[in-house]
Amino acid sequence: MGFFKRPNTLKDTPSQVLNWRLAWGSFVFGLLGASRGLDEGLVGGMVSMGSFESEFDITSGSEKHQADVLSNITSMVQLGSIVGSLLAFFICDTLGRVRTLQVLCVLWLVGFIIVVVSHGNVGQILAGRFIAGLGIGMTVVVGPTYIAEVAPKSVRGTLTNIFAGSVYLGATIAFFSNWRASVNISDDSRWQWVDPQMAHIGFAGFFLLMSFTVPETPRFYTIKGQDEKALETLAKLRQLDVDHPYLQSEIIAIRQQLEMEREATHGVSRWGKLREMFLVPANRYRFMLGLMAQVLGQWSGANSITIYATQFFGVLGKSGQSEKLLASCVLGVVKLTSAYMCAFFLIDFIGRRRSLYMGISIQTFALLYIAIFLGVVGTERIESKDLTAAQHHGAVGAIAMIYISGIGWTMGWNSFQYLVNADIWSLRLRALGSSMVMCLHFVNQFGNTKAVPSMLITMQSSGFFAFCTAVSVASIVFVWFFVPELAGRSLESTDALFSLPWWKIGRYGAKLTPDTDPLTAERDGKMDEDEKNGVQMVEYGRSAV
Repeated sequence: MGFFKRPNTLKDTPSQVLNWRLAWGSFVFGLLGASRGLDEGLVGGMVSMGSFESEFDITSGSEKHQADVLSNITSMVQLGSIVGSLLAFFICDTLGRVRTLQVLCVLWLVGFIIVVVSHGNVGQILAGRFIAGLGIGMTVVVGPTYIAEVAPKSVRGTLTNIFAGSVYLGATIAFFSNWRASVNISDDSRWQWVDPQMAHIGFAGFFLLMSFTVPETPRFYTIKGQDEKALETLAKLRQLDVDHPYLQSEIIAIRQQLEMEREATHGVSRWGKLREMFLVPANRYRFMLGLMAQVLGQWSGANSITIYATQFFGVLGKSGQSEKLLASCVLGVVKLTSAYMCAFFLIDFIGRRRSLYMGISIQTFALLYIAIFLGVVGTERIESKDLTAAQHHGAVGAIAMIYISGIGWTMGWNSFQYLVNADIWSLRLRALGSSMVMCLHFVNQFGNTKAVPSMLITMQSSGFFAFCTAVSVASIVFVWFFVPELAGRSLESTDALFSLPWWKIGRYGAKLTPDTDPLTAERDGKMDEDEKNGVQMVEYGRSAV
């Protein structure tokens, strides 16, 4: 079978299911990824602008002091996001996915209003970025969770990766905003750094308005015991009659899984869920998978390159603030294009594992080239512009490798770090599991953002890229052994896969536990009598088990 052979995941999906309601909900919650990209792209340019440096006195003190102040400002949103991603679990499970979107928009909006009126007060800008981080941290939980719960299994990977791609839509907008401000607004005006930050306020307001146009998820209604509302909402989302076999199959699978979970954990509190996550072997494996996706993804260097893009382009020979910011704009466009090409034409076509292999391999090669080039030539010689013809061509190649590493990142870890939460968690633990994994996402991003300025001082640029290369090599080994193929599986079918012995899940899980939902099982003659009766049942609100 060819490497690029597309799995036949759409054969059981009625054409009505892929409709405008599904597209609109996925668009609103998928676009939430832009919140992170906006900050990653805006903050690096903001702290390097002359107007910001003079207003907040960034360039005073020792080199280490400057690095500490810089890392505090750039990482404060990540620090707030650690708390926000944990809060998202409680709010999602209590108020629902849509209400959580509204709460995070208010925090995001208020935080950046505080930032833009800070007027030289570093403490105020740190407080504003922390508050905004609370809201931005919630996006990485509620966005993928909502999409995973409304998406048909055949296109779940594609729709979830709208969120991952939107990170670089935000980054691209941020890079161009910084570049435009640096060209058109003088260093004497604080509007040079304030004007790009207004994009945060605009996006937060937009999502707050759009939150009133999308429905709550059927799975949340099922958790709350509102079975009739769950069926009505699912019928509207799928544009199918309530007695359609596809719709009945989906609602039955949701109810069956939730009922089994409730029977197994009757009377268990929220703290009991936490114990369940770490005491049940299948859940420990799920958590390990999510944890390692965040650790390896964040320390492979891609987000560091996005946040500190202007500095890295300066190291590789770009001179002048406008030239470095323009190079960053190109990086944003490359990552945005690659992310959406991957989302729409790769993830659900060749599968998660193959996409990870390809993306991480490309990223590893690019990072290795940059590390070797900087190690051989040295940053001092690049800064002096005293390069031979061969070294000059090598520098151009190193800049190209920055872009190529971005392509590998969007094809590999960038997609998987969000998709893993959409794929692996059972319904009862989805909000908690997603919150904990994305909390670790921001813990690693916070640590990485704080560490990079100091790493560049102690390890030099070549050492930093060598470190990222080593992490990427370790990533390939991890994917080969531990990451199962989950493309095209129903959310309710993953329990059997993760119940296998731990050493079989990644290498053999997809073969040993093929996907079986009620519809495909009935078609293949694998249903018991209770399940067959459930498929035929159309009464609102009645349990199917």
